Amino acid sequence: MAEQQEQAAPDAMMTRIGQVVMLHHGGDREEARGRFLDLWGEIGEDGDPLHRCTLAHYLADTQDDPADELAWDLRALSAAEELTDGDAAARHRSLAARAFYPSLHLNLAADYVKLGRSEAARSHLRRARGAAGALGNDRYGDGVRAAIGRLELRLDGRGPSHGGPGEDPGSVEGPGTVERPGPFGGSGGETLGPPRQRP
Repeated sequence: MAEQQEQAAPDAMMTRIGQVVMLHHGGDREEARGRFLDLWGEIGEDGDPLHRCTLAHYLADTQDDPADELAWDLRALSAAEELTDGDAAARHRSLAARAFYPSLHLNLAADYVKLGRSEAARSHLRRARGAAGALGNDRYGDGVRAAIGRLELRLDGRGPSHGGPGEDPGSVEGPGTVERPGPFGGSGGETLGPPRQRP
């Protein structure tokens, strides 16, 4: 009984977002973008902040234009700022809203790198590094910290000037790195909220 009370009730919208994430990871970017936009229409600009944060975070990955990707990542950050740790924990006992910020700021830093705005990139990278203390000592946390380090090196001129084809400069996934399952994702394909895996 107590264990049941600790588990949050299933969230149908998060399940639907997770299904589209799987479609996107399967390689159908255009279809995923269309379905994400349909879900965004259902949620609305004033909908549940966790839903908006998660959806905008993943929707950014489906954009062709770096300026559009930035716009979606900014929406994700704005929605995250409406969340509290209690809101996140109500969905899943292991979630903490503050653990979303390293990934969100890392993605914004990567967006600004793509747009040639290095000062804005550095600003968000500092925020990602400052928020990294909220990450666990696990594969996801290690992956985010490593991606922050790689992007710091790149911005300081000590790392590769660019990744491989389609590689995001702040991406957690890549050769020798890890998949980005959480704080926004859980085990077994369960989607709890935003980390991203870029195709």
